[in-house]
Amino acid sequence: MNSMNVVSPRQVAAGLSEFWSPRVLAEIDDAYVKCARLHGEFTWHAHDHEDELFFVLAGTLRIELAERTVELREGELFVVPKGVRHKPVAEEECLVLLVERKSTQHTGDEVSPLTRSIAEQLGG
Repeated sequence: MNSMNVVSPRQVAAGLSEFWSPRVLAEIDDAYVKCARLHGEFTWHAHDHEDELFFVLAGTLRIELAERTVELREGELFVVPKGVRHKPVAEEECLVLLVERKSTQHTGDEVSPLTRSIAEQLGG
C-alpha cells in the first residue's frame, strides 16, 4: 500500500484469491479504505465502537440486520452503525469497497474461519 499511487479498487478486488478477505488500499487519518471479493454468507457480527461503510463496486450485496435487510446494487453504499449486528451475504460474486476505522476488527468479537487480522488485510 502506497498512498501516493493511483489504485483501482475494482481491479484489486477482482484479483483477490480469497473471498471475504479484505485488502487495505489506502489510509485516511484514522481509517482504512479496503476492498474485498465476496461470495456466500459471512459471519453475524458487530463492531461495538466503529461504523462500517459498504460500497458495491460490482454485483449485489445483501446486508442482513436484526430488524431489516438492506439490498445494495453496484454504485450504492450503506453504513452499518456501530453496535449493530449484521451479516453480509453475496448470492453471486460481489466486489466491495469498505471504509472502517483502523481499530475495526474484521468480525468484531466473533471469531470464525473467515476472520482476518489487520496484518493479513495489510497484505502481511
